[in-house]
Amino acid sequence: MSPLNQRMDARAWSVLFVLAGAVFLEGIDVAMLNVALPSIRADLGLSTGMLSGVVSAYVLGYGGFMLLGGRAADLLGRRRMFLTWLTVFLLFSGLGGLATEGWMLLVARFVTGVAAAFMAPAGLALVTGNFPEGPQRTKALGVYAGTAAGGFSLGLVAGGLLASIGWRWVFFAPVALSALILLAAVPLVKDSGERVRGSFDLAGALTVTGSMLLLVYGVVRLEAPADGTWITVAVFAAGLALLTAFLLIERRSADPLVHLDVLRSGPLVRANLGALLFLASFAGFQFLATLYLQEVRGWSTLQTGLAMLVIGIDTVLAPTLTPRLVNRFGNARVLFAGIVLSALAYVLFLPVGPDWTYAAMLPTMLLLGLAFSLTYGPLTMAATEGVAEDRQGLAGGLLYTAIQFGTALGLSAVTAVNVAALGGGSATSLDSLRTALVVPVAAAAVAVLVTAFGLRARAAEPAARPVPETVG
Repeated sequence: MSPLNQRMDARAWSVLFVLAGAVFLEGIDVAMLNVALPSIRADLGLSTGMLSGVVSAYVLGYGGFMLLGGRAADLLGRRRMFLTWLTVFLLFSGLGGLATEGWMLLVARFVTGVAAAFMAPAGLALVTGNFPEGPQRTKALGVYAGTAAGGFSLGLVAGGLLASIGWRWVFFAPVALSALILLAAVPLVKDSGERVRGSFDLAGALTVTGSMLLLVYGVVRLEAPADGTWITVAVFAAGLALLTAFLLIERRSADPLVHLDVLRSGPLVRANLGALLFLASFAGFQFLATLYLQEVRGWSTLQTGLAMLVIGIDTVLAPTLTPRLVNRFGNARVLFAGIVLSALAYVLFLPVGPDWTYAAMLPTMLLLGLAFSLTYGPLTMAATEGVAEDRQGLAGGLLYTAIQFGTALGLSAVTAVNVAALGGGSATSLDSLRTALVVPVAAAAVAVLVTAFGLRARAAEPAARPVPETVG
């Protein structure tokens, strides 16, 4: 099907809201669960290892199957993959709400992660396919990315409210939202392009999925560095061996799962590396800030969510301000500004004290809201810019793989540093948190350097014609 008309009419906006609703669903689902974990442990009597496994199971499913999901969207049809896996997401989120044993939660979260791995790249490919490059796609991706980031911010507050009623509502609320999105998507969402011809690269699919599962599991194991060091090393070695085998298979395959020539795109590689570092820094900071507010200061889950709610200003700014800035100053400059703001936000939080007022924390929260507004959308644009129509699903899979790896890596890194700084103690201390806060600062600083190369590359290109600011 040809893209929607250049003017964004009522139907175009309806399609965009449905697709954005799905990515909002993913963000709010993860954020609400994180807030409800203490209530789940208290009700089901889960051990610390089992509770950590509930989080890790989703990460494993999401990160392990993302590249396969991106290619499946290109080969089997984006609309079909989007609707099918949205249904699976709905069913297994409901199963999580009905769980009476820890293993039921593990299964539900793993399959929910797999569903998200197939649904997310299909949804992003539908956005890029339905809205042509230029001001319209810039606007659409701004709305899409802002909604994704806003889902996580608002999920912290919604999770606190629902968990106060009963933790099972943290699972049942996404079921209701999924059902509404599914009912709207069936008549509205159409496939954005012709299905790619080709066979499924089974050997490539098995090796890359196995590699992603092992590498994500290895990253999760870093949270407890002293717990079986040689096992962790062996897991990473096996993951890298499978990744090497996958690359060799793809070089020789007549119809590869991942066309390796897409990795020759400088903007795509920089966007994925930038996304990994940006999400690693934020995930690490959010985890440490939660520990500070709840375990050091004694705030409730609802107070913690409200404290971070200001980060959700990106929900408003990303679809309204960011597209105008991108059209005026270029994607690379806006992205660079956003990552610089995130690094500054983490630096401002480094001297956190035992009795800081919320006014002292507010500059960090505001800067992070602005950083997400200026970064998430441009990262999405850079990761899909110039990629052929028949590889948009693959580009989306690569981006979301980087995001998931970054989130897992950030959490594991700050946890490992925090535990090491405690020196054998069990209670969270302010000194250990301050030490671990260096990790988000370092990750953001490296992200600044990566995006700076993008500015240099843009400067070396011939000047492009200006893009009109107005849409439609």
